[in-house]
Amino acid sequence: MTRTAKFLAELIALPSVNPAFLPAGDPRTGEARVAAFLLDSARQAGRHFLQIPGPSPVPDRVLAALSMPIIDHRGPEFAKLAKKALEGIKTIFKTNNPVIIYTATGTGAWEAALTNTMSPGDRVLMVETGQFATLWKKMAERMGLKPEFIATDWRQGADPKAIEAKLKEDKNKEIKAVCVLHNETSTGALTPIAEIRKAIDAAGHPALLMVDTISSLASADYRHDEWGVDVSVGGAQKGLMLPPGMSFNAISDKALKANQSSKLPKSFYAWDDMLNMNKQGFFPYTPATQMLYALNVGIEMLHEEGLDNVFARHNRLAEATRRAVAAWGLENLNKNPKQVSPTITAILLPEGHDADKFRALALETFNISYGASFGPYAGKYFRIGHLGDINDGTLIGALGITEMALSVAGIPHKKGGVQAAMDYITSVHAGGARAAAE
Repeated sequence: MTRTAKFLAELIALPSVNPAFLPAGDPRTGEARVAAFLLDSARQAGRHFLQIPGPSPVPDRVLAALSMPIIDHRGPEFAKLAKKALEGIKTIFKTNNPVIIYTATGTGAWEAALTNTMSPGDRVLMVETGQFATLWKKMAERMGLKPEFIATDWRQGADPKAIEAKLKEDKNKEIKAVCVLHNETSTGALTPIAEIRKAIDAAGHPALLMVDTISSLASADYRHDEWGVDVSVGGAQKGLMLPPGMSFNAISDKALKANQSSKLPKSFYAWDDMLNMNKQGFFPYTPATQMLYALNVGIEMLHEEGLDNVFARHNRLAEATRRAVAAWGLENLNKNPKQVSPTITAILLPEGHDADKFRALALETFNISYGASFGPYAGKYFRIGHLGDINDGTLIGALGITEMALSVAGIPHKKGGVQAAMDYITSVHAGGARAAAE
């Protein structure tokens, strides 16, 4: 077997080019068929529009930081690097308390939040805002906790009043934590965390407040200290503009106290080991050095723009997207106008139209990727991500592609969505220019 033939034979075993997925009716088999597939696959010119709600596109400056050489993770140069990252990430969470950095995705930070504060059999209150809230509940069950799920229709964020009512029913104060998502990535609903804090206080309940900020951190205003959050869970692959593989726990004094009595097993995610080593700028295990370089650059870029400007940009792009959806005559999955996401818009398709088929057509025809749909609405909506290193032009390009894709797919809609978005963005900038002139 030649080297090329061997390579093609190996490719056959890969799901991406498995013969089962190649065009039906092709009489060729095995290597010849795979080779034909590779040769027939036409290159798509231009950039790919990655409009999923994360991971988001990684800026060139961050990519350059990822290429820094390996250094001794027990040496003074690394300590300086790590201390800068540990202090910098505090400014993003808006906290004076420690933020723990994990070499893990956001799911790992979920587990860290629970295992460091809870004990077997503890009750936790969660809200069914969508797919990722559901997955966090599933994790809690697997860890031996007893989650109580406040059901929703997936078309809104968490209701502070419902949380307050549940806590008031807990006369013996057995619920140990309230876990909510700031921004539900699967639906595009933003929960008002400050109101959740008020609801817990109004109930006079001692439960910890844990918040998932994975798809909102560095994109939406978030205030760990001011809002009284005990554990904030974050990830690096969205607003922070890094690749996947880094996550965070921002922790309060109350959470640290709970950690001292928690009984769930903990090792890799143990806060005490991390905090002790972090004081000197080190980690208890080999850290992702290049990701720390990248994190420092991402934080620098955010502060260069100004966090308030970052939040305003995301709000502007989100509102422009919603206006496009309304102009198309389509429906936003999130039906609560007071809980709209600055990072994700989930768009319902008319009855009888498959969102997954639409996504596939858009990818093949226009080289754009949208987010998938989940749960009771699987196949009924697609998600446009407008977060991270994105500007007005990028969004208008993505919306223009979307309008074309809707037409090619034969999905009933009105024209003018892109124009509506452009008109809104123009009005915002024109208003800003007038204000500056005055």
